[in-house]
Amino acid sequence: MFTPKGELRRLPAKATALDFAFDIHSEVGSHCIGAKVNHKLVPLSHPLNNGDQVEIITSKKQRPTEDWLSYVVTAKARSSIKSSLKKEKKEIADQGKEELERKLKKLSIPFTSQNLSEILRLYKLNGAQDFYYAIAKKKIDLSYLKEGTVENGKLKFPKPEKEENKQNGEEQLTEKQIDNSIKEKLQENAELLIFGESSDQIAYSFAKCCNPIPGDDVLGFITATNGLKIHKTNCPNAIQLMANHGHRIVKTKWTREHEIAFLTELNVSGIDDVGVMSKISDVISKRLKLNMRSLSIDSTDGIFEGKIMVYVHDTEQLELLIQKLEELDGILSVTRSDS
Repeated sequence: MFTPKGELRRLPAKATALDFAFDIHSEVGSHCIGAKVNHKLVPLSHPLNNGDQVEIITSKKQRPTEDWLSYVVTAKARSSIKSSLKKEKKEIADQGKEELERKLKKLSIPFTSQNLSEILRLYKLNGAQDFYYAIAKKKIDLSYLKEGTVENGKLKFPKPEKEENKQNGEEQLTEKQIDNSIKEKLQENAELLIFGESSDQIAYSFAKCCNPIPGDDVLGFITATNGLKIHKTNCPNAIQLMANHGHRIVKTKWTREHEIAFLTELNVSGIDDVGVMSKISDVISKRLKLNMRSLSIDSTDGIFEGKIMVYVHDTEQLELLIQKLEELDGILSVTRSDS
């Protein structure tokens, strides 16, 4: 394998892009967020072949995770990852210890090894560092400490009672209600010119197969039961309808812009850097002042793919949004979804 400058790096079979990064330097590996192999963007776990040209992409915000241990095969990489994880865990645990000390001081409880043992017994934990780490990660509720009493500097807690019917029929319901009628309601108010007269006088709806918005080239198709359906002219269904039912096609075009927003879906992919969702949100909400309905991202081995549901007024505004998103560091592609 070679660096972009032609430097040869020898790695064992099945070595990955992450192995390559750690082979260059432990700091490079620890901050690796992806790589370009033969000028193509690949995830950390991408296996390398003889003769590959590898360019490592890094970010100062990146930190090793336990998942990385399954991405590497070289001893150097594994050792560096374990060392970084151990160091990071200790730093986080130190923060948790400081938080515990502040809490105990507030409750006038001496911070002694004996009292610490009593606290660990309360939380059913054996190791102090794991306890401190859990505190820093907000996985421990320290409010239980106020249930203790101190006699001669020694902390004691009452024996825990059995929790019966803990759930007691309570359910945490997560509901994702998507109002699919919003788009149709908004689109029905858009101004079209159909048959040479205002569309305000003609009942129509927008085809869900292509989701046209103002600025798209459109046509109308007279359906048997649902009135007039508006399609984009390059919609595969519209092309088939024109071929088989040309006599039911009517000319349609946008006549003027309205302050009406149309829900549009974008597909976005790139390098999974810390804060990528925040950067995308800033472009949409703060810079372009658009109304974003949802943003979902799935990440695999340092590469993310996501979907953005955003309201735009026309294709010009949509093209500007795509352009601004593509200018962000780490964004690989932004495309409009017609589904």
